[in-house]
Amino acid sequence: MSQEIIIDENYRMPEPVRVGEETGSLTRVMQQLVFTVDHKKLGLMYIGAGLLFFVIAGLLAGLMRIQLAFPNNHFLPPDVFNQSFTMHGTTMVFLVGMPLAFGFANYLVPLMIGARDMAFPRLNAFGFWVFFFSGLFLYFSYVGAPGLYAAGSAPDVGWFAYSPLTTKAFSRGHSTDYWTLSLLLGGIGSVATALNILVTVFCMRCPGMTLGRLPIFVWCMVVLSFLVILALPCLSACQIMISLDRYLGAKFFDTQAGGDAVLWQHFFWIFGHPEVYILIMPAFAITSEVIPVFSRKPIFGYPIMVAAVVAIAFISLGVWAHHMFCVGMVSLANAFFVTSTLLVSIPTGIKIFNWLATMYGGKLRFELPLIFCIGFLFQFLIAGLTGVMLAVAPFTWQLSDSYFVVAHFHYVLIGGLLFTIFAGIYYWYPKAFGKMPDHKLGLWHFWLFTIGFHVTFLPQHFLGFLGMPRRIYTYQDDRGWDTMNLISTIGVAIQAAGILFFVYNLIYSYIWGKKSGDDPWDAWTLEWATTSPPPEYNFAKLPVVKSRRPLWDAKHPEDPDWKHE
Repeated sequence: MSQEIIIDENYRMPEPVRVGEETGSLTRVMQQLVFTVDHKKLGLMYIGAGLLFFVIAGLLAGLMRIQLAFPNNHFLPPDVFNQSFTMHGTTMVFLVGMPLAFGFANYLVPLMIGARDMAFPRLNAFGFWVFFFSGLFLYFSYVGAPGLYAAGSAPDVGWFAYSPLTTKAFSRGHSTDYWTLSLLLGGIGSVATALNILVTVFCMRCPGMTLGRLPIFVWCMVVLSFLVILALPCLSACQIMISLDRYLGAKFFDTQAGGDAVLWQHFFWIFGHPEVYILIMPAFAITSEVIPVFSRKPIFGYPIMVAAVVAIAFISLGVWAHHMFCVGMVSLANAFFVTSTLLVSIPTGIKIFNWLATMYGGKLRFELPLIFCIGFLFQFLIAGLTGVMLAVAPFTWQLSDSYFVVAHFHYVLIGGLLFTIFAGIYYWYPKAFGKMPDHKLGLWHFWLFTIGFHVTFLPQHFLGFLGMPRRIYTYQDDRGWDTMNLISTIGVAIQAAGILFFVYNLIYSYIWGKKSGDDPWDAWTLEWATTSPPPEYNFAKLPVVKSRRPLWDAKHPEDPDWKHE
């Protein structure tokens, strides 16, 4: 690299590993993973754990769709169905979306800001293992405390756990306790990781990496971390109050004893709606890095993009009760939350137009990361339009707790978040493993998953209009819902085929894939300035940044971008 560098004289290069000690036995590899504090390994462990829980959640979803494929079906008994949709929702929100976000943040943020590691490496490892054991603890409920049902004592109160479903009268045994303690434990790990990200970004940037030169990815992770710190304590307070209600008779949510069941909804959704933006923030981050590189253009309107991300986070803290239009709030409260919900669509729309403007006139290269991001733009637009519809209180009065809401939510989190997660994995796979993902296998993955996604969730909009409620385990054959439910179940099978191609692609590319080189995409952020995979210490010499595209400056010194800033 031709750019100026600064050498940290206090930094000691790690001792070289002796020949034959690189990996050793499987036991040695496992020990390295268990005891590592390297942010890159922890990032990959976060992503691996998130994908593992995603497969489990997908299997639960498949069981539910088989049950709903036909009217009057008895594939699953009602209690097992309740457990399945509770564990599916809880897993997707807390054990898939958040760890995948933290995985990308862990791996990439230090590299993108020119740091050698996270600010607190041991706290970083602590955050991962607390999250991972919280997930294991949740699933231990299936075997750890057999209760009233033959299927065990898995939580069955929904991922929202509305009161009074969580009281002793309606939730005997320990199922709710597993849910409560698991989420409380996971919240501790999430807050620890979020604090670590913030300290790393604000205190460990390399020389010249001002806030105005941070990649959009890093900005999104900063905003995500702030939201985690602000929102997760509300959820933890919920868990503590539930435990006090169940074991010490506190009666926070018992209306017969002077409590308030609606209070639970306020506490939960004060966390729950910022959580939606916590989950979608990685989609914004990945898209903002992939589209410029494969359009061969800088991101359009960088300052507006950063302002939009911050505005989304700020407004999202004031929209929680749009989940509660049907609980009987006063008209002024309904009007306020209608307004705030419609307002949050403005910065979101700005981002979509900025991505499209970046692509417009660019030299597009239709590699796998860009293809998945284009799919995200289309599906997230549909999710946004249905979200604006649900922001109108009278419309929600008609469709609340119907399958229309299920379709909207999945277009946000699957059509939005998951498609960009795939884009990010394909984009940074060469960085992590030094191998190129197979393009043809990736196309099979994209088309099967995209077709299956729309076949599954598009009919659910119409099922909602036809009055099909959420969370029912069966239905009569005279409702007109059977054909669309069968189509929706077929779509799940098509999605599963796409996921098989994805998993095979990861394994095939790792073993037989073409070597990628250090910078296969001709990118311009600092993570591509190191070798692929990067060394444990990231940068032996800290780079000096003079623009928002530091690697471009190094590769093209005759046209430095900083002269035009």
